[in-house]
Amino acid sequence: MSGFKDKVVLVTGGSRGIGRACALAFAKAGASTVVISYAGNEAAAQETVGMLQAAGAKAEALKFDVADTAACSSAVEGIVKTHGRLDVLVNNAGVAVDGLVMRVKDEDWDKQLDTNLKGAFALIRAASRPMMKQRGGAIINISSVVGEMGNGGQVAYSASKAGLIGLTKSVAKELASRNIRVNAVTPGFIGTDMVSHLDDELRQKMLGGIPLGRLGNPEEVAGAVLFLASDAASYITGESLKVNGGMYM
Repeated sequence: MSGFKDKVVLVTGGSRGIGRACALAFAKAGASTVVISYAGNEAAAQETVGMLQAAGAKAEALKFDVADTAACSSAVEGIVKTHGRLDVLVNNAGVAVDGLVMRVKDEDWDKQLDTNLKGAFALIRAASRPMMKQRGGAIINISSVVGEMGNGGQVAYSASKAGLIGLTKSVAKELASRNIRVNAVTPGFIGTDMVSHLDDELRQKMLGGIPLGRLGNPEEVAGAVLFLASDAASYITGESLKVNGGMYM
């Protein structure tokens, strides 16, 4: 998919997994500049920058915590000052700390809501300003299938991802008049570090609930993100696109 010439893209949590796949998809589709954020793994971030450059894009890695709203504002302001604009924002950065409701610690709840939901809000708030001046832009929030269907042992994570869907719909209504489209992607179980810790028994049980009978891969999520950011989706906003192998319909 093409059509991203001269576009500037920011992908949070872009050093590995789904974020890296999204960043590479934009670079391969012709985006002029792809900026990724990362929280701590500098080696992975720089490796991703090299991959983006090899794909033909200008690339930059910014280290900041999306839970820090001031850092989010500063990052967006810096991108616009350096590159002149911001056309696409992909809110991918996220954390998961599993736990039954009676055992969830306040700090674990706060960490997940601050990173997964407040971070997305802060970046949208910051990005909306230059996008409104440009009278155009695309924002894609990476939610989750568990934000739609719930999941025992993931009360905080599920709540944060469900909140992203509500955030997506509300912001889509606010920004539509300025030609800024806001959508979400809700991945199912994707073969990333987040599921690498699962033992074989749990993995097989999980696969039994997926009609396509396999885990997804990051590139399949990236394809959905690229579509929603493209002109091919110019009449789509406020939508949540499922990428889950039929796990939840």
